[in-house]
Amino acid sequence: MRRQWERTVRKRFWICCMVVSMAALTLGFLVHGIVLRADYLALAPLYRTQPDASARAGWILAAYGSIGIAMTWLYVRMPAADTTAGWRGMRFGASIAMVSFVPWHLLAYVGQPLPAALAMKQVALDVVAMLLLGLLLAWLQPERAELPLPGHADR
Repeated sequence: MRRQWERTVRKRFWICCMVVSMAALTLGFLVHGIVLRADYLALAPLYRTQPDASARAGWILAAYGSIGIAMTWLYVRMPAADTTAGWRGMRFGASIAMVSFVPWHLLAYVGQPLPAALAMKQVALDVVAMLLLGLLLAWLQPERAELPLPGHADR
């Protein structure tokens, strides 16, 4: 019974990783491929050409796969909160944004000739994306098992 429970938890974890990765990819496409597209096109000489970027598209999947796995793994290890699942997810998403996307975009602004307005849009939109991913994780509950833990029938 315990082995079955452990398999269920592992399976749920990996499914959550895939769902969060796909959601992160979708949000990334919406933010950077649609909303900020005109901003990036105005700066085309600073970026790779479309064929050159397309040749490296696999790295995009690897990056968003990494986001999904890392966020799910960290969320499972985050202590349970005294608040609702939604607030826990929002706090988690805000934490991820503050240790990753916010500093990354600020450092990119310092090191690359990007307009400040673009950097602020990137920060704001990626913070919203991370908050949404945190809410998704709170809803998915990757640490929850469908089967009761052996010896804990009341769960």
